[in-house]
Amino acid sequence: MEKITDKIAALPADANYFSLEFFPPKTSIGFSNLRDRLDRMARALRPLFINVTWGAGGSTASKSMELAEICQRELGLTTCLHLTCTNMSRKMIDQALEDAKALGIRNILALRGDPPRAAEYQNPNEDPEDAFDEGFVWAIDLVKYIRLKYGNYFCIGVATYPEGHADESHPSGQSLEHDLPYLVDKTLAGADFLMTQLFFDTDAYDKFERRLREHPSGAFETIPILPGLMPIQSYQMIKRTTKLSHAKVPDAIMARLDAVKKDDEKVKNVGVDVLCEIVERVKEIKNRTPGPKGFHFYTLNLEKAVSFIIERTHLITNPAEDESAVDDDGPLPNIPGLVISGPPSSRRRASTIGSEPYNRVIVSERTPSHPEYEASQADAAIKAEAVNTRANTLAISEGEGALGREATWDDFPNGRWGDARSPAYGEIDGYGPTLHVTHAQARALWGQPKSLEDVSRLFVRHLKGELSAIPWTEEEVHEETGTITEQLLRLNEQGLWTVASQPAVNGLRSEDPTFGWGPRHGFIFQKAFVEFFVPSSTWKMLHEKLKSPGVSGMVTYYAANAAGEYLSSDISKTVTASTAGQATDDSDEGYRTGESTTNAVTWGVFPGKEIVTPTIIEEVSFRAWAEEAFGIFGEWARVYNKGSESSKFLEAASKDCWLVNIIHHDYMDKDALWSILLK
Repeated sequence: MEKITDKIAALPADANYFSLEFFPPKTSIGFSNLRDRLDRMARALRPLFINVTWGAGGSTASKSMELAEICQRELGLTTCLHLTCTNMSRKMIDQALEDAKALGIRNILALRGDPPRAAEYQNPNEDPEDAFDEGFVWAIDLVKYIRLKYGNYFCIGVATYPEGHADESHPSGQSLEHDLPYLVDKTLAGADFLMTQLFFDTDAYDKFERRLREHPSGAFETIPILPGLMPIQSYQMIKRTTKLSHAKVPDAIMARLDAVKKDDEKVKNVGVDVLCEIVERVKEIKNRTPGPKGFHFYTLNLEKAVSFIIERTHLITNPAEDESAVDDDGPLPNIPGLVISGPPSSRRRASTIGSEPYNRVIVSERTPSHPEYEASQADAAIKAEAVNTRANTLAISEGEGALGREATWDDFPNGRWGDARSPAYGEIDGYGPTLHVTHAQARALWGQPKSLEDVSRLFVRHLKGELSAIPWTEEEVHEETGTITEQLLRLNEQGLWTVASQPAVNGLRSEDPTFGWGPRHGFIFQKAFVEFFVPSSTWKMLHEKLKSPGVSGMVTYYAANAAGEYLSSDISKTVTASTAGQATDDSDEGYRTGESTTNAVTWGVFPGKEIVTPTIIEEVSFRAWAEEAFGIFGEWARVYNKGSESSKFLEAASKDCWLVNIIHHDYMDKDALWSILLK
């Protein structure tokens, strides 16, 4: 029931403190695994508080509240709930605040969210209480509302941007000076602390904090300012994150990352070094202002890198101060592969598949089961150290030993191509379906599509490098895609809109300039796959081809539509919206065993390492992504005026299309997949 500001005020003047941010995972097993990760990190790191994100427009409302309840009630962690206000009804905002109060949460990060949508997109037949409240346009509106309704019950934080906020109204001229009047008003309206957007440029942060502390309004003289820091988890992640956030990466830092960009492990190690240097520099900046120094970490639901950073920068209090063993009432799972000696596990990460989601905790000094003949540890003069102390829990979070490897098995996430059992599965932000561009930018990029041919031309232009983004990806075409551009162009010209793909690769060296990744002297393998939207009439014909005797044994496919219907060769029976959760196509043959399988489509073999599989495709991850992909289709339609030709066309196309993913298992034949699709 503690407020963040009260906890800060209780700290010694020279203390350091930090908070950790998590987003609600996309899958139920991801939720279960995050609960254990949170418990472990809380015991090892002891953050002052935890942040739980909230999807724009309330898109993750129920999952965010579920995660907040786990943090606040189950784990006893002081929790700060993010809350947006645009494109939400007053009823939903009231419900979120009442739920937070009922859970004992007394801290809210008040955010605007996405730009308000036109009132014309409201359903005229819906309950007026469920309509978007046009009184909430900016975060200041939410701050004032909370203060008016709840007084000082909630401790309220607001967001700020060290390098200026890039928005539709100010897209090219990010400027702190432009933001300052709004930040002053937002703070004076009732904010208790500030939390910054992520940054890597400490010079920019230095100017930012100095400008705020010396502002003539006095609004920021003593208010806690928490700098937002994001551990660098991968090269692709940092490129994408900085593009979306408009955070500048200094050339010196980027050069260090460019030098190791093909090796995820080295990128992460360099990233830890970089973040440690940033923390130490920010400490120097904060020494100008008396009082405790705070830091906020965007964890991306991962633990290893942030644990290293917090320990190395001495933000964590000495873990040796609390060495008492803590019992855990949870069962000890049977974890195959975690052995001191003997043969290795028969398959990679077997223990994470179908094992119970608990941490293995051992308590020392147990009572002998048979005291008449069983010697106690003291009797044997071999007093064992407790293995579930804070120091050992920290070592596990940092990936040390067998338990550490098990706890951090998902330390190299791969977005939506990663393992759906990971708490970090999916896009990096966890904020739900979004175009990642403003409506004005979307119209400038994609024009006014009114036919299938118009959309096909957009995809073709993107493949040719003439268009920087399409609704489903803001990234430009990758270098390896250039090896199959001809095939992808032909597919898109035929009305199959490709959103993801990769070519087959058979044993290229890890140093290969196009396909290489990972440590030196390794070998890279890939199965060809392609994912695309396709009209239902075309999918019906293609589906028959995929089920034909000469094809079905060599491919695996997944398909879903906006209505929730699902088809796959992976198990048996069609899943409709009314039979969701059942299995798929009876007519398919081959390797099916009655349950869905996991398809590794990229893997690497390296000296002294297990086989690494960064890219997998499976039912759980595909279905989670399909729901988001059709949500993005809907977001695209809402770029245009309600009832316009473009809006009606995109809404109809979304309802008619299927999202299909096809994998060809013959990775030695680079033309096999394309021969099937282009005949």
